[in-house]
Parts: sequence; C-alpha cells; structure tokens
Amino acid sequence: MVKGANVGLSALSENVGAVVVGLGWSSATGEGDADVSVLLLDADGKVRSDADFCFYNNPVAGDGSVHLLGKTPTADGSEDRISFDLEAVPPEVDKVVVAASRYGGARFGELDDLRLTLADSTGDGLARFAVHDVEEVSALIFGELYRRAGEWKFRAVGQGYASGLAGLATDYGVDIDDDAETADAETAVVQAADGEAASSRTAGAERAGAERTGTGQVGAEPEESAPEGPGPDVEVPGGTSTAPSARVPAQSRDGHAVDRAATGPEPAEPGTAAAPADAPKPVRRPRTAKKKVTLPRTAKKSLADNDTWRTARLFPGSALKSDRERETRATSVVLSVMAQVPEFGRRLTAAFGAPAGRMETFTEVTLPHGESPRRPDGVIRVERAGKLWTALVETKTNGNALKPDQVQAYMDIAARRGYEAVITLSNDVALEGSPLVDVRIDRRRKHKVALWHLSWAEVVHQAQMLIRHEGVGDAAHAWLLQELLHYLQHENSGCHGFQNMGAAWVPVRRGIDEETLCQGDARALEVIENWERLVRQVCLRLGGELGQKVLPVQRARRGADPGARRTELADHLCEQGRLNAEIRIEGTPGVLGITADLRTGKLRTSIEVPAEGAGYPLARAKRLVRRLSDAPADLHIETLVDGRGTGPRGTLERLRPEPADILPKDGAQITGFRLSLFKGMGAGRGSAETGFIRSVDDAVDRFHAQVVAHVDAPVA
Repeated sequence: MVKGANVGLSALSENVGAVVVGLGWSSATGEGDADVSVLLLDADGKVRSDADFCFYNNPVAGDGSVHLLGKTPTADGSEDRISFDLEAVPPEVDKVVVAASRYGGARFGELDDLRLTLADSTGDGLARFAVHDVEEVSALIFGELYRRAGEWKFRAVGQGYASGLAGLATDYGVDIDDDAETADAETAVVQAADGEAASSRTAGAERAGAERTGTGQVGAEPEESAPEGPGPDVEVPGGTSTAPSARVPAQSRDGHAVDRAATGPEPAEPGTAAAPADAPKPVRRPRTAKKKVTLPRTAKKSLADNDTWRTARLFPGSALKSDRERETRATSVVLSVMAQVPEFGRRLTAAFGAPAGRMETFTEVTLPHGESPRRPDGVIRVERAGKLWTALVETKTNGNALKPDQVQAYMDIAARRGYEAVITLSNDVALEGSPLVDVRIDRRRKHKVALWHLSWAEVVHQAQMLIRHEGVGDAAHAWLLQELLHYLQHENSGCHGFQNMGAAWVPVRRGIDEETLCQGDARALEVIENWERLVRQVCLRLGGELGQKVLPVQRARRGADPGARRTELADHLCEQGRLNAEIRIEGTPGVLGITADLRTGKLRTSIEVPAEGAGYPLARAKRLVRRLSDAPADLHIETLVDGRGTGPRGTLERLRPEPADILPKDGAQITGFRLSLFKGMGAGRGSAETGFIRSVDDAVDRFHAQVVAHVDAPVA
C-alpha cells in the first residue's frame, strides 16, 4: 500500500474478525527501537478515557479487543505485533490508531525499513505499508483501522510528530499527568503497580508543542480525511478510575525511558541546589493505576524442621515416569491454568488470533477421523459474543519430536469441523522461514486452519513475566502461576525447552578440528539453525528473569530471506570455526556478544561500552575500573580507539592498580571499551552439566550478573 490508501478488510480475507498488525524496523547497528501504542477513538476523534490508550504499561485495552503481543525477532530486525479482536471492539469506538514513539532524542529517520504489515486470524498476510520521509519525527502514526458502513477498513497513514508521544497523545485527548507519585517500597505479595497521584490533575494539559511534520493523507474515498487533532482548548478526560493513567515517559541519562514513580524522586547530586517547590515537575512514564499481584522477591522463612521436608505442591512432578505421563500431565496443567488465570491464557492465545473472551480447556478429547478416531492432547475454546474460537493442541515433552502425520490429521479434522487453529507445543523453538512440521494445505477448502507453534520456554517466559514483574489480578492467580512455574522447571516434567544441538553437532565439531568441513555441508546448516534456537531460548529465559525485553540482534542485508542468511552463516562456520550471536537487553548501553570458538573450545561473552561525556582519558579509565570493582579479576578490557579499532588491553586484575595502562600512548581519542570474559565450552550436544547448552547459559548468566549489571549506563 501507499501513503493515504485505504482498503476494506472483508475484500482481503474471510477471516478478519481478528487481525494482527506488525510494526517493524531495522538498523545497521541493531540498536534502534521504539515503543508501540494504540488509541481507541470515538466519533469525535478522541479517546473516551485514559483506558483507551494502549501502551507498554497497559498492554490490553478496549475490553480485551486490543492486546500488545510484544517484540518478535525477524530476519533483519524485530517486529512489534498487536492483536485486534475487531468483533469485540466497543460499538462506540469508531477508529483505532496504531502508532509508535522513540525516546532520548532519537528519530525515526535513524531506522531502516519502517513498515506495517496486516495479517488475518489464520496468519496470512493481507497488506504491507512501507513508511518513508520521516527523518525528524519522534512519534509516528503508521495506520488506522476504522468503521465505514458497518465494515472495518484499514488506512495507511504515515504521519509524524516532531513533539513525540506527548504531542500525539494530547492531540487525541489523552490526559498528560506529570504529578509526582509515591510508591510502596515494601516487598510483599501484593505490590502496587502504580502510586496514587500527589495532587489533582490539570484539566487541559499543555499541547507540548505538538507540531506535525507529516502531511495529510490523500484518501481514495472523498469523504475520508486524515486524522485531525483537537485544538489546545479541548478538555481532556481525567478521573480516578482504575483505568491506566496515560503519562508520557521520562528519560534516563542513557536515553531510555525510566519510571521514577516506582522508586520515588531522584535525589539531588551533592553540591547542587534543590529545585524550587513551584518548579515544573518532570514528565512521568505511563503507568497503570490498577493494583496487581506479584510474587515477593524473597521467600518467607520455611517452617520445616529440615531440608528433607518437601513442600506440598498442587502439581507434583516427582511421580512422573514415562513420556506419555509427562505429556498428559503437562498438557492438563498448562491448559487448566490458562483457563483459570485470564491474563496468562490471553498471553498465550492472543498471538494466534484468538479473541478475548471466556476460555475453557479440555484434554484427551476423542474426535472422529476415518476408521480410527484421533485424540488430540488438548482443546482450547474461547467464547466471545456468542461465537466460538477453537484450537486443537498437540503436545510433546522431553525432547520428543512432533510427528507430521499426527499434526496433518489434526489439521484435516480442524478444517472439517470449522476449527480455527492447531497449536503444537514442544521443547523445540520455531525459526522464521523454517517450519517444524510440513503439512499439506487443501486449497479447495473454503475454511482455512492456522498452524502455530509454542515452545515450553515461551510458556515459562510468560509465566515469569506475569508473576515476577507485571502482576495478575489476585493472589490466587499469582499462586497458581507459581505452582505452574515450579512444575515446568521440575527435572521430571520434560518441559525444559530446547536442549539438544542435534546429531550434526559432534561431526561438525570434529570436521572443524580436523579442517575437513567444507562449505555447503548440510550438517553445518543444521548446527546454525540449532544455534539460533538456543540463542532465542537464552533471550526468553533471561528476559523472564529480568523482566526486560531481551532480543537477538540479527544483522543481515535488507531483503535477505532467513534461509539465505543461515546458509551464509553456515559457510562462515565452515571457514572460521566460530558461532556468533548478539543479544540486546533493554536498558543496557550496548549489545551483548556471544562467540563459541569450536577450534579452541572457548566461549567469549562481551559488551562494548561507549566512552561518552567530558573528562580526561585517565579519569574515564579510573571511573570504569571503579565501576567494575565487583567484576571478576580475569575480565579482559580493550580500549576502542577512533579510526583504528582497538588499542591497549589488559585484565582487570592488572588494571586495578594502574588504570593508565589502558590509555593509548599516542593520545588517540578513546571511543569506548570492550569488556570480555572467557570460559571453557561444553563438548556434549545436550543440556547436561558438561554439555554445550549448559555452558552457554552459564556464560551469559555470569557475564550479565558480574559485568553488564555494573555498566548499565555509558561511561562518562
């Protein structure tokens, strides 16, 4: 589509009761990012209340009709996906605006391949809109879904705001609240996800200079016009309901959005005067006002006499003996918790096109299929406004592979019975452009069935995010999720995620060691695919533990398909004997690099820290060494020098007494420092104590805890 074009959804597909919109971009450095937001507008072009502003602290809006699904890695960047249940959008909502914003002075012109994609409930792509000419804008409306004569339509907008999220939100009537908030610092099961406002809101928040740089759209239909914002005198909604308070993000020193409301006001630095009482308060990051329940960070003291007493568990895992028992128990446990904890069930099904509604789950259901009835491991049904959405579930545990004939049979059954999806759930991790199971699609059938895959690592990740970081509706739900998490992580559950580098691992290692591995060897490609699966699982695990976005960075030529990219990486593996990966952790100053050198048997984890700000080179070196006071003594530090790459290097142990040793002798300009740790690499292909997978997990965990956590801001 081109800017200003519009199209009716029903003309594109029959399955548009629910759609998924993807906002994507890429950058040469892999560091570009933006925050997605959605606004639900009435006939006057305004939000009805702050609850109609859907963003990172309010990922569900419109009675569950809009759900932010988070970021998904793509071949050349990442994509934010948003699920829309159009049949559930409140009738008074006339238009839904899809936008994104950048922070810390960043502009969309710094990103490449800005795009919006639209897919139906089966996952089939319907439309694509490439956005251009957005050099100086920090907020951008990509497109909008709107009603016209009882039908939903989509318009490609591409309109920018130089004033950022504040200008965009204020134009649509969102209350910009910059009052200070207080937060409860107690570590308890019930934690406030939002402090209460310290004073009343102002009824007409300032426009914050909402100057648009985009031009109006040129619609194909004369009666449709570009979105128009209100004037500065329009009253904006406020109130004290449990809906989210839409406040604009504050900025941290490193340019990332931070939430000072959760930690209280930032103390003044020594030697500086406190701000006067009537000084304008800094703008705050949006937060939800609804209280949420999370787990306490420290466990209560046990009342057991000794360590041999085992806590009674709702889902015991110790009695599991066979793979069949593991599959049956795991399926029943997960589906049961999905039905009982709405936030969790919605997290796992929204990405598959399921509506937001009443969910019921079933196990061991018998369905007719020729002369031999089939029994899928589970069934998920969601009821919304009298309509049913149904998915069949096929589960595998303990590294067992999915069987193509089983999945094919369930696809055929679902098509005959009018079901919407088949969901496979196993320890494997699906890769873009590389399906786990190849199935035949009968194009003659009018009803289409979507095939989706879910990894056990993703299930664990979503449970961790809810009970440890984001919270759920009540204490009972938090306890259920904790029991689920304990079960999935039990050694007998068989739900441990990707845990085998495959049969090609040993031959490839041997071929690299003997220098007999040739480019084009299919075994090298298999190792590259499994390495990518492992890296994605590392991101899921680390993100769940930290409560932050953790995504793999994939640097590739624009337009390169995933298969071609993996083939190129396989050739590099044959030539250099190394596996390389990069992951970006939200809030860190650089990209965390992972290198597995199969020739030397060493794992290297590293990060490049920029040397920003004023000060003498020696002062910068001293501050860096001071910040790394608790880091391992064998940490390697390299100086990055402008124009010629690396400069002096040394271990932290040697540099602690003599920080000047890391300075270039010729006075060259220092651009940053590279910090690296090395450890031995596991040889086995599995996840045992001496296996390769365990060694990668341990290396990343150690490096993040002992190094990255101490350099969470640029060296100045």
